[in-house]
Amino acid sequence: MAQQAIPLPEPRLGRAYGAAGGNRSRGSVNGSVNAVVLLLPAGESLSARKPSPFAYAGALPLARSLAGAGRTDGLAAHVVRYRSRGWNGTDAQLAADAKWAADEVVRRYGDVPVCLAGIDMGGRAALHAAGHPAVNSVLAVAPWLPEDDVAAEPEPVKQLAGRHVLIVHGTNDERTDPELSYRLAARAKKVNRDTCRFEVHSDGHALRQHRPEVLALASDFVLGALFGRGYARPVADALAAPPPLGLRMPLAAGFGRALQR
Repeated sequence: MAQQAIPLPEPRLGRAYGAAGGNRSRGSVNGSVNAVVLLLPAGESLSARKPSPFAYAGALPLARSLAGAGRTDGLAAHVVRYRSRGWNGTDAQLAADAKWAADEVVRRYGDVPVCLAGIDMGGRAALHAAGHPAVNSVLAVAPWLPEDDVAAEPEPVKQLAGRHVLIVHGTNDERTDPELSYRLAARAKKVNRDTCRFEVHSDGHALRQHRPEVLALASDFVLGALFGRGYARPVADALAAPPPLGLRMPLAAGFGRALQR
């Protein structure tokens, strides 16, 4: 008798941080959720294993930082729990889970704008799932992208039209190639002017050396995209600049401190 494959678990949203995360007095003015950011953790190219708890934990600092920055505006943040950790070729499971998560946001919170914020392979998932009607913005941090292959279809970019898009990548990243994210950003810019990319010079994949600046940049972009806030000057300049300038914008040291002055 043939052994049946064990079905994958359903994707889930992790606990809510921010407006939906508990104490109403610390949430938005009226305690409601006015926008949601979905954190998409890292994954693997090919795997049927359960999602990595380390990847999930790795997305929590960004979730908490964004939720804290947008608490008074009514921003809720969830880290998505995938079915498995693998992209798995044309199945694109992580992108499918991201789209499910956006559907779940609509079911829970109604018609609110959604930002997909992905890390590593989650960045690829965020870019792929951007066409969901609830999504208005995408943040891709050190996104994993496949090598260029003349025999394969290039990574899609048409779904990014009408969205606000920010890619952040360390120039010394040895895990995901920053040149590949630049090439994708250049193609995306042709279909969507609201695309920019920041380079974190001398930093690696985890962006540990400039973590405060990266978190401040992410918060400025996400709050600007979801709530119509004015972007900080470097972000506004990057969005307005033609390639390659707006796609190789250096992230200045002290970015977050400069915004607080």
